[in-house]
This record gives sequence, C-alpha cells and structure tokens, in this order.
Amino acid sequence: MSDRTTDIGRQLSEQLNPGMEDALNARYGHLLPGMAEGVVDFAYGRQYARPGLSLRDRYLATIAALAALGGHTKPQLKVNIAGGRKAGLTQEEIAEVIWQMSLYGGFPAAINALNAALEVFEEESGNSR
Repeated sequence: MSDRTTDIGRQLSEQLNPGMEDALNARYGHLLPGMAEGVVDFAYGRQYARPGLSLRDRYLATIAALAALGGHTKPQLKVNIAGGRKAGLTQEEIAEVIWQMSLYGGFPAAINALNAALEVFEEESGNSR
C-alpha cells in the first residue's frame, strides 16, 4: 500500500467516519491483519479522494448502490448516509436517491434503506430509538 494514499485515506476517513479504522481493526484485525488499513487506503485514499467527482456526489452514488443492493447492506448504508450528511447531502436528497432506487432494487430494498436513513437522521438529532 502507498503511504501517501493511506495517509490521505486515513485523514478523510477520520473526518467522515471517526474511529472506523480502529473499529475494523478491533473487530477483524485478529483474523485479517492489515484489512482495516487496506480499507482506509483503497476506499478512502484511492476512491473517495479521487478527482472527477465531488465527495458529495461520490456519497450520493454510494448510497444509491447500497440501497439498490438491499437490506443486507444496512450497516454500510448507515455509515455512508452519515458520511454523506457530513459531505453536504441533505436529508431530502438522500431520501430521493434512495427512492429512485426502488426502480432498480425494488420497493422492499428502498423501504429498508429509507428506514436506515431515518435511523441515521434520528441519531443526528439526538432522538435515537
């Protein structure tokens, strides 16, 4: 892994998803040494930090893809909705892109994704269930 992209990825992941690398290490490090650093390097340092799309637009695309994939992506969807909010997406934009995915992932996938979004929005406002 490149130290430069890892450093860029680490800075971006800490800005958008504080503690993610440590959480991945704590959960999976004993099974997959280096996995957390690999996620930081590739996902954040090589993908999210790329030129060509704004960070905001990358989150919109990620949320759409995870919503279309269905309910089994809920943990990742919630992380990316929270990151998208930090990157400037509004609740309405997130809801609209999720609902657009009802055409491609189906109504159950979109409704599950909307429920995940509501959980994130409630956590943001301090009204978590």
